[in-house]
Amino acid sequence: MTPLPPLAFWTDNLSPFLGPHWGNFGIRYYGLSYLLGFVTAAWLMHRTWKKGRSPLTPPMISDLIVALVIGVMVGGRVGSFVLYHPDQLIRDPLSFFRVWEGGMASHGGMVGVALALWWFARKYKVGFFTLADIVVSVGPAGLFFGRIANFINGELWGKIAYVPWAVIFPNSAHGDEPRFPRHPSQLYEAALEGLLLLGLMQWRFWKTDVAKKHPGQLTGEFLIAYAIVRAIGEVYREPDEGVALILGLSRGTFYSIFLVVAGAAMIGWARRKSAGARQV
Repeated sequence: MTPLPPLAFWTDNLSPFLGPHWGNFGIRYYGLSYLLGFVTAAWLMHRTWKKGRSPLTPPMISDLIVALVIGVMVGGRVGSFVLYHPDQLIRDPLSFFRVWEGGMASHGGMVGVALALWWFARKYKVGFFTLADIVVSVGPAGLFFGRIANFINGELWGKIAYVPWAVIFPNSAHGDEPRFPRHPSQLYEAALEGLLLLGLMQWRFWKTDVAKKHPGQLTGEFLIAYAIVRAIGEVYREPDEGVALILGLSRGTFYSIFLVVAGAAMIGWARRKSAGARQV
């Protein structure tokens, strides 16, 4: 079948700003996506507390959200440079602080979240894995809004494709290079990492007793599930420009292998610990 001409596809010329802006300053959809993600997570955690399924009181939830904001922002930013662009941090250290230029890594954000949970658990004397299970049951909401913002920004586009829903991203070509239609992989990831994982985690938390009987298992399940859907999304996503593959895999897929290992270990640990507790 002959590919459709580029004019037959929609071009993503959406503004990254909501309303007026002055240079790089204004209300960005990317910033709003983080706000919506944390607000949604806070609302779901309040609901969990009201239903008696969480030890987190409203004041504790507020403190936890602050800790998570710091963990996600710092971890995601550091992860972006360390995992994807270490040379840039050496050449231009100040680029770390130019947040308006973008640059966040979900794998780094997860490390930041883990450190935030460790700090919060120690301060409030809450079980780390109990806390982690609550957070992973609401966290995919942030992933959903973040991927929608990626689409609006016209970044992290997919591979060249001629499916009817393909999109032309102007920033995917340099100068006079032709602009080919591409998979809107950001929307695929929003559906997989966001909606699918949120539905799965909410179902596992509310409709099963896994969080009660095996603290930590739900977190392990999330890590494995995220790795799987991330790998699926990477099939359609164009590898980051200038970022080398590792063993033939995109970095998003390669780093997800460690999530599978960590998730499997966490599930095994949670099952053994609960089994040992029953025997005592």
